[in-house]
Amino acid sequence: MSEHSAALTYTSYLALDEVLGAQRPRSEEHDEMLFIVIHQVYELWFKQVLHELGHLQRRLEAGDTTHAAHTLRRVLRILKVAVTQIDVLETMTPRQFLSFRARLEASSGFQSAQFRELEAVLGRRDPGMLRPYPEDSPARARIAAAMSRPSLFDSFLRYLTAHGYRVPVEVLSRDVGAPNAPSPAVQRVLLAVYRDDNAPAQVAEHLIDLDEGLQEWRYRHVKMVERTIGAKTGTGGSSGAAYLRGTLFQPAFPDLWAVRSEL
Repeated sequence: MSEHSAALTYTSYLALDEVLGAQRPRSEEHDEMLFIVIHQVYELWFKQVLHELGHLQRRLEAGDTTHAAHTLRRVLRILKVAVTQIDVLETMTPRQFLSFRARLEASSGFQSAQFRELEAVLGRRDPGMLRPYPEDSPARARIAAAMSRPSLFDSFLRYLTAHGYRVPVEVLSRDVGAPNAPSPAVQRVLLAVYRDDNAPAQVAEHLIDLDEGLQEWRYRHVKMVERTIGAKTGTGGSSGAAYLRGTLFQPAFPDLWAVRSEL
């Protein structure tokens, strides 16, 4: 830093002028500020989760149990915070939301590119996720890139290989751009992992925690939407709670759930 540069401050380091200037309500309604802040904070947490999951995949593929487990625990804590934020949003009554809802126009949480990218990292492979984004947009490019890379579960299988488990070659070399369907061969490997009851088994349990935590967030999100708008069409013309209910109980790691009845 040159002698003429301004000294780094708390405000400049955190870019608080930009962050605190990013809340721009479109009405005079008191509760619109809460709605904006909650959703902006969600996007910041999604950004951090994506950052952590990228690190997690690298640690898994290096066979690094200690740092992989630590990163998984951090992501789990973030998910707990995300669920708790719904408690804050639910202090807003349906009439309070309706007082400014029309000002949202075509905007909708379904347009969250970071959440779609997160789903792709966790293994979702649905070209339909790209449709809301222009072909030349950075958001579409990020989601498409995530769908073309190994998923988190692919990285976990490589971690198991690094720890001496014989994951079938055809599984390790699969087309990562295709959905990761449940595999009896993978489930046999997972049964061996759990029977050994070692460090890889603990990592597997952290992945189950992650899957369960995401499903908990989805459930609370559905109930929040139902108590706020009932069965009405969602913001931006989406199907609202009806769509969200369809996302429940769809695990990211089905093989890890399938083996529970065999242990």
